[in-house]
Amino acid sequence: MTIRIATYNVHGMRDSVPALGRVMTAARADVLCVQEAPRFGRWRAGRAALAAAAGLAVATPARTGGVAVLTGRRVRVLHAESHALRSFLGLERRGLAVAVVRAEGACLAVGSLHLDLHQAARMHHAAEAMAIMERVAARHDAAIVLAGDINERAHQPAWRYLAGRLADCYAVAPEGDGLTFPADRPSARIDAVFAARGASVLSCGGVDAPGADLAGASDHLPVAAELRLGH
Repeated sequence: MTIRIATYNVHGMRDSVPALGRVMTAARADVLCVQEAPRFGRWRAGRAALAAAAGLAVATPARTGGVAVLTGRRVRVLHAESHALRSFLGLERRGLAVAVVRAEGACLAVGSLHLDLHQAARMHHAAEAMAIMERVAARHDAAIVLAGDINERAHQPAWRYLAGRLADCYAVAPEGDGLTFPADRPSARIDAVFAARGASVLSCGGVDAPGADLAGASDHLPVAAELRLGH
């Protein structure tokens, strides 16, 4: 079977929520890694509403770092956990949300990550997140998929670190121009899906949604990768 894994920085739902729901639905994701999900006030209700707008459910338990993993009906959640990453004085607290999912016999450990604007923090958190993902994947005999807002480009250190350990899905099977930021006039690819090198990447790129919705839903564009599981 194939599975669609997407990532989307939803900008705290501060833009057009109806447009956001339509874009998330258009992503057709079996697993959606979200950044800047609601994390204050009635954050659980906000995340549940965000997921429901695309026919998904919230799989991960905590609000740390504004990251979450949402899942659809074609996958079964086996395990979920959230981690606070190392704090840096004066910088926003970052986190990693992980869901272990099964789809027709194949097991994936999927992580949602939002790296900092500060380069040293990005590099540290990328390494910390990979170490966590490797431990979770080993416990469940799962293949790793790590996706999120990397806040840097492919030639920079944290991205290169992640791409050295996992496959940058867009680089393997690009679809479209790959640019993700800013949404209204994209000029940089700073959001990505990385997958275990043994995964078969069929395609990776943007989401087929109206331009007005893409520009109005968030300041980022989503990225969706289609992977083939099994043989």
